[in-house]
Amino acid sequence: MIDGPSSLQSPQGHHNSSPKVRRGIGLALCERLLTEDDQIHLCLACRNMQRAKAARISLLSLHPAADISILQVNLGSLKSVCQAATEVKQRYRQVDFLYLNAGIMPNPCINLKVFLSGLFSRKVIHMFTTGEGLLTQKDQITDDGLQEVFETNVFGHFVLIRAIEPLLCHVDSPSQLIWTSSSNARKSAFSLLDYQHIQGQESYSSSKYATDLLSVALNRHFNQQIRIFTNSFTITPYNGAEALLWLFRQKPELLDPLLKYHSCTSGLGNNYVESRKMNLEEESSELFYQKLLELEKQTLKKLSESEEEYK
Repeated sequence: MIDGPSSLQSPQGHHNSSPKVRRGIGLALCERLLTEDDQIHLCLACRNMQRAKAARISLLSLHPAADISILQVNLGSLKSVCQAATEVKQRYRQVDFLYLNAGIMPNPCINLKVFLSGLFSRKVIHMFTTGEGLLTQKDQITDDGLQEVFETNVFGHFVLIRAIEPLLCHVDSPSQLIWTSSSNARKSAFSLLDYQHIQGQESYSSSKYATDLLSVALNRHFNQQIRIFTNSFTITPYNGAEALLWLFRQKPELLDPLLKYHSCTSGLGNNYVESRKMNLEEESSELFYQKLLELEKQTLKKLSESEEEYK
C-alpha cells in the first residue's frame, strides 16, 4: 500500500467455520476493483480469517499478480479494532481508499402486523423497498457494554477511522472513505437520546441512519484530508457494488457530501448510480459526532484500565 493506490476493504459478516467463499458485496467489490485497476494494494479486513483466506485465494485465481493481504478485525470489539489499527499503521504509510462495508442484522424478524397492513395499502412498494417497520431485530450487549449492532455497524468503524487518522489525513492526496449505508436508513428509527437503539427494535435501520449522520460530520471535520461518502446497494452483490466502484472513479472534490449514492438496477438488468439527498440536519450530525467522541474517550479508557489489570 506504499507504491500505488491502496484500498482497505472490510467485508465483515457473521461467523462461519467453513472456509467456503461467501459471495457478498465485499467480495464483489474487490473483484470489480481489481478488474478496474489490478495495480492497487488491496487489504481485506475480516472477522473470520478462514473466510478471508478463501476470499483471497478466489481473488488471486482471477488476478494472479494482484497484491492482496488480509487483516483480522472484529468491529464489535474495541480491543480487536485497536489491535487492527496498530497493525495497519505498522504495515502502511497511507490508505487511499477505506471501504466501510461491515455490518450485521442479527435475529431479523418480520413484523406481521406491519406486513399485513402494508400489503393492502398504497405504501406497499415503499414498505418492500425500504423495509420500514417490516424488519425488527433482537440486539444484545457486547463485551464492551455496548449494543452489538451499534458497535459493529457504527462505533467500531468510528474508532477505526480515528485510530488510523494519520494514514488518512494527507492534504496533497485526500483519502476517500466510502461507507455502505442502506435504503433502510430511516430518520424515524434513530434518536440522539438513544443512539445505541437500546429501547427500539429496529437497530439496523437506526445504525444505518447513524452512519449517514456521521459521514456528514466527518466530512466537515476532515474536509481537506478525508472525503467520506455513503452508498446503498440492491439486488445482487455484483450490482450492489456499482456505486462503490463508481465512487472509486470519481474526483472527491466534485461530489456532494450531503448526497447518498445508490446502486440501482433497471428493469432490463442495467446497473446505474442514482444520487439522493440524505434526510438529515447537519446540526444533528455534529451533535452525534460529539457524543461519539465522548463515548470513545470513556470506552477506550475503560479498555485500557481493564488491560492494565491483567498485566
